[in-house]
Parts: sequence; structure tokens; C-alpha cells
Amino acid sequence: MRKLTAFDRPSQTAPRLVTARAIHLVDDAGTTATAMLTDRGRIVAIGTPAECEAAAERAGLAPERIELGNAVVVPGFIDAHAHPLMYGQMMTWVDCGPAQAGSIPEIVALLKAAAERLPAGRPVRGYGYEHRNLAEQRHPTRFELDEVATDREVYLMNASGHGGVVNSFTFERNGVDRDTPNPEGGEFFRDADGELTGELSDAACNILTGVHGVKIGHHGPNFHLADEPEEHLRQLDLATRQFLAGGVTTIGDAQVSRREFDMYLRLAEAGRLELRVSMYLLSHLLDDALEMGLVGQFGNAHLSFAGIKFYADGTLGGWTAYFPDGYVGDPCRTGQLYHEPADYAELIRKAHAAGLQTATHAQSPTAIEMVVSAIEAALAERPDADARHRIEHCGLPTPEQIGRMAASGIRPVNQPQHYYNWGEGVEEAIGTPGERFNPLGEFEAAGVPMTISSDAPVADPIPLEAIQTAVTRVTRRGHRLGDEGLRISAAAALRAHTLEAAVSLGREDDLGSLEVGKYADFAVLGADPLTFAAERIAEIPVLETWVGGERRHRAAAPEGWKP
Repeated sequence: MRKLTAFDRPSQTAPRLVTARAIHLVDDAGTTATAMLTDRGRIVAIGTPAECEAAAERAGLAPERIELGNAVVVPGFIDAHAHPLMYGQMMTWVDCGPAQAGSIPEIVALLKAAAERLPAGRPVRGYGYEHRNLAEQRHPTRFELDEVATDREVYLMNASGHGGVVNSFTFERNGVDRDTPNPEGGEFFRDADGELTGELSDAACNILTGVHGVKIGHHGPNFHLADEPEEHLRQLDLATRQFLAGGVTTIGDAQVSRREFDMYLRLAEAGRLELRVSMYLLSHLLDDALEMGLVGQFGNAHLSFAGIKFYADGTLGGWTAYFPDGYVGDPCRTGQLYHEPADYAELIRKAHAAGLQTATHAQSPTAIEMVVSAIEAALAERPDADARHRIEHCGLPTPEQIGRMAASGIRPVNQPQHYYNWGEGVEEAIGTPGERFNPLGEFEAAGVPMTISSDAPVADPIPLEAIQTAVTRVTRRGHRLGDEGLRISAAAALRAHTLEAAVSLGREDDLGSLEVGKYADFAVLGADPLTFAAERIAEIPVLETWVGGERRHRAAAPEGWKP
């Protein structure tokens, strides 16, 4: 895998000497220091205060001293799989999650109130519902959303992001009726009489982007809904604030269309890109990327191209992941594959042959088999010991598949917050095998490097919550998912959200650990996640977040906080 070579001008930040109770380097030796010297955005020395003072004197530096007292410093968290613009856009929508609405009438009331506030004709959009969390234990229908509005689009996105429910107006405007065939890789759901229910999934979401919006065919769920460019930039600013508040300094945008690419370029040009972004172009752009000669990583320290994102199947949260024998919770549902296995294998072969890293969304054992087999075939044709092909989510791999992943260097990118938020639902959907969802401990035992991320907005970018869940496997409702062999240590989880995430992005030469020569990207925590009570790690406050030696976020510890 080609490594990113940064060609941006070095930062002109002043030298600083940072001291803290503990500075975890997250290097291979597991080193802990108490001081760090930075200059021009990079780490110059690390060790004790005396050692860093001596290094400053040798270099002729007069650093500003940043004394953090009893705080603990860790590398800036790397969220290797997230959707920042989608996250920022949804922050402007109506929150219909379980904390706001426990029933369909409550959702309708929230959306009605929003419709009254919006200008005439403006779409009404909500997000965050899971049908298993509702009193009715079902999806809303288009007729219920018709109570919100009949003269404009109403869209209620499922928490998974892979679809949701629309009102009748949305279907009528787009010419969708009971006789409209399902698109490849998506579905317009129908009742027993063949009438549209209003629920749609995955590739069917293409109707939501309008006549001139981004169209991605059957290459993934379409959440690339358009707003005015200035509004999109505001949404990215909102999202950036949330990532920084969680201690995140680098993001892997796991689904970039021309919408996202354009907005990142605008932000970078305006000097408003405050953290680092590695972009994965969605696979509908693969031929365009090859035509333009994008056959390896390129970019600068803040904005770079990393690879190509694919989809194998849908989502466990929305019950669109592919289980050919049906779901235990609904035997009539099987989910779907986005590509026929042979077609997908050819896409992977084409990308790999060009030297591109691939990152494929796959949840079910069938979908994961399709991915592993395709990568094995591509590697057999053109061997590459450092291709770093990724499987996103990688929810339910078999032990045999995990062994093959280890042999082929395939890197799973997992999201413990998925099972923190709705892990019980996976068991309801597919039965006892759901207890293995995101089997981090099995990856570790097999020697498969783990990467942890949020998948924001599917979960909020709160790395400490992800780390806590990886260590405990306890859900939001207090249910422990699976046995002890699926859990990992706090140190392994911290590494998975920092250094291993950097490796998954091809950025480990510059990011992921606090070693000399790397960027001074770090988070300041109110307690040590390596020694704190495992079930309380998520409570640890993020006091500061630094990117390139500059403080980008600062917050006081919550009132009454005691480590």
C-alpha cells in the first residue's frame, strides 16, 4: 500500500512543552511519559519534563509551557469510518430517536411541529428511529407520515442510515407506485395486498436526492441529500465541533460522492478544515477515479484520498443485511446483496490491480464470504503483502473467515457502539448467533488487527463510549452480549481507536501514536481509561483536543466530576 506523502507547508505553531500525569504514547512498547515537546505541529521529544527541557535547549527552542496537572493525554482518536456531512446534516433534522419518541404518534407529533416551523414546500426530515424501540414494534407507514404533510416530502430515516419511511407525496412526485419494480440493491416495501407501505431501503433511497442530485445506483444507500453549499458547509462545521469534542482529530469519510468532495475542497480553501480527513470514494466513482489516474493515496496532512468504498449487503439495524434463509424476527425478510458475487469480485479485482485500497461494508456471513473470496482472488492474481483491504462493520464473520482474513491481511473496521445502542436487536433479528456481533476478542486471538470507529451518525462520535463497550460488551440497556472471549482490554481498545485506525487509513507514519516526528494530535482526558473502572470509561470527560500542536477544543469537567 502506498503511504501518503504530505506536501503541505509545515505548520508555524509555536513550540510548546506539555506536561501531564500520564501521556500514553500507544507505541509498540506501551510507553507512558509525563512530558512532550512540540514544534511546528510535530512532536520533537517525549519523556520526562527534564528530558524535554534538555531537548528544547539543544534545539534552541523557548517553548510555552502547557501544564495539564492530573490530566491524562492520549493520541488524538481516529474515527476511521464516519460520515461527517451526513452527520452534520442530520443535526439539522428532527431527532426521532428513543430519547425523544417512544411511539409512532410521538414521532408524528415531532415531525408535525417541525413542518409548522419550516417554509412552505421545504422537506421535513427526521432520523434516529428503530422500530424495535417503538411501542408498536413496527415501522411507521406512509399514511401516518401523511398526517405530517401531503404537500411536501416527509422522510424519516432509520437509525441505520440505510433507509426509512416516506409519505405518499414523495412516491407520487417520483412516479413510484405499486407496480414500480424494486431497484437493484434496494426495496420499496409492500404489504400483503401489494400496496406500498412507505418503507424503503438502500438503493431505493435514490429517489430522495431529486432530479439533479447525486445518484449512486446500486452502489450503496443514498444519503447524499442536497442543501445549498453554504448550508452544507455549516453542517460540516457543526459535525467538526462534535468530533473534536469527543477527542477525534482524524476522520475516514467512508462514503464520498461529488457532494462531499466539493464541500471538503471548499472548507480546505477557506481554511476551515480543523481536523484531518481521509476520503474513500464510493464505488460508483471507481471508473472515474481510474480515468483520472487516482491509483494511490494523495493529498496533504488535512485532506487526502485513501481508497474506494464498496457495499456487499445492507445493515443489521435495518434488517437489510443479507441472510438468504430469512431473519428469525421476520422470516419473510432476507435483506439483499448490492452486487452479484462475480460482479463484485471483478470490481475488487479492478481496484486492487490499480493499487487501490478497498473498504467494503459487509455484515452477514454470506456477504463477508463474498468479500473475503474476492480479495483472496485479487491477491492471488497480483500479490501484495500490504494491500490493507478493509471490511467495514464485519459484524458476523465465521471463525474460518477470520482465519482467512488474518492470512490475507484484511482489516476489519468495527463499531462497538452499534451493539451498545441496539445489540439486543441483533439477537432478536437473527437469534443466538447475534451474540457474536463485532467479535473483537476473536479477531485479537486470531492476530487480526482491530480498528474501532463510530459510523457517525449511526452512533455519536464518542470514542470513550466505543472503548468502554469493546471492553465490557454491555449494551445501553445493561445486557452483556456474548461471552468473555469476545471482549478486549482497554489498552487494546485504545490502540484500535488510535494507532490501528491510522494503519487502516495508511497514515501511521504521521498519526496514531505520540512518537517523535509525528503530528502533535492528542486528546486531554479527565482520567486514565487504562486504569478507570471499565463500566465508567464513557464518563471520562474530554477536556481538550489538539490538532497539529494547536488547541481546537476545550471544555470544563462536568460539575461534580470525580475521577
